[in-house]
Amino acid sequence: MTQAPYVVPMEGERALSTDLKITRDGVSCTDPVWDALNRDPEGALWEAWTGLPSGKPVYAAELHPERQLIAMESLLCAGCKQEADRNELGMLWVLPVLDHAEDTVWEGVRTVTPPMCEACASEAKLRCPRLREGWVELRVREAELVGVRGTLHPRPGSNADPDPDALVLYDSADLPFVVARGLVRELANVTLVAAGATVS
Repeated sequence: MTQAPYVVPMEGERALSTDLKITRDGVSCTDPVWDALNRDPEGALWEAWTGLPSGKPVYAAELHPERQLIAMESLLCAGCKQEADRNELGMLWVLPVLDHAEDTVWEGVRTVTPPMCEACASEAKLRCPRLREGWVELRVREAELVGVRGTLHPRPGSNADPDPDALVLYDSADLPFVVARGLVRELANVTLVAAGATVS
């Protein structure tokens, strides 16, 4: 693993404040150039970040959107940006145990966490606060791109508040109204290899 995990934000980096407008067609940036530069091929608008990675890694719930996109799209290791590990059971994923539920069914789980190489997986179990509380090591034969996670904005005229942590599938009518922060893959043909916790 590099000095800091590739997809983890660093001190000095932050989300870029942008002026958004919401119409019946969806959410967009008032700057059309910025808007065009931050849309993915499926049409989702992505949150942009700014700043220099000048400090320590910030182990928070959010990953760095641009680096997460690169790693998840190309199936690169979340720690070092090299190729993720593969064997006869599939690609290596290390995920936090959801709500400490040991009986979680991992088949069909949707995640924004990219896969890992063996070396980074071992280190991540020690360094990542979420993994220290409980982790599973999976081998995955299929991991289809299914959508994005981000802030879903209500349609004009609605009294609803934005949903800051929405999963929006690519075939959803909500896709034009989301500002994405993470690419989502659905894991299939999953083998649970190991599970544990670094701290009690």
